[in-house]
Amino acid sequence: MADKARTKIAVAGLGAIGTDVVKALDQGIEGLTLVAVSAQNADKHRGWVSALKSAPKLVTIEELAEIADIVVECAPAKVVRSIVAPVVERGKTAVVLSVGALLQNEDLVDIARRNGGQIIVPTGALIGLDAVTAAAVGTIHSAKLVTRKPVAGLVGAPHLIENNIEIEGITEPLRIFEGSARDAAKGFPANLNVAVALSLAGIGPDRTRVEIWADPTVTRNTHRIEVDSDSARFSMTIENIPSENPKTGRITALSVIASLRKLRASLRIGT
Repeated sequence: MADKARTKIAVAGLGAIGTDVVKALDQGIEGLTLVAVSAQNADKHRGWVSALKSAPKLVTIEELAEIADIVVECAPAKVVRSIVAPVVERGKTAVVLSVGALLQNEDLVDIARRNGGQIIVPTGALIGLDAVTAAAVGTIHSAKLVTRKPVAGLVGAPHLIENNIEIEGITEPLRIFEGSARDAAKGFPANLNVAVALSLAGIGPDRTRVEIWADPTVTRNTHRIEVDSDSARFSMTIENIPSENPKTGRITALSVIASLRKLRASLRIGT
């Protein structure tokens, strides 16, 4: 009976984040069992996946929604729709890390609503989303995110290429973007999921303001949020140690694992 009561989890994408999430699930999370994983290059991961204590099936993206109750998306933004849509159409749950892709696929929320599905956005690399969601129950007057990243974490971003902004040789901090969270997500799709998460928790992607700095003086991905509302005024800063992928902080995978632990935990902390 206990095994039948366990929630079946699948992970789409086996980069730095997906790999850590899979290993945590294999070690054991209360009430959950890892049943399947998917990766663009399955052969690259077949060895270590098969060596896990309870080896999951290595399947295609198209098979995930049928196999699992919850699918965790740790994949490139371009494939988010193909992962999430089949899940929520079946009334199941998708945990989405490539949050920026939701702005290009806003109908996914409507699909989830019509079919009894759910999209969960973990806190990720940001701080204070509990406070933002609480403040949003009242009225938020303004919300701003200031991001500073080492140069290596920003090289290749579409905004830099489209505007001929060179950052490789800079010796002091350079502001490379100022605008809305929506535009930040378009210009920095691999970097600014935090901006979209903040905007969805608060006053939306068009009213949430974002500054992005390429900063050769820092070694950590730094995010500061500033919120003014009718219930509180607060600012918070987090300095994230990059993972093996310099665009992503180590804490992002830990945030997903913490979110999964909340799903069936006997004691749940936080909003």
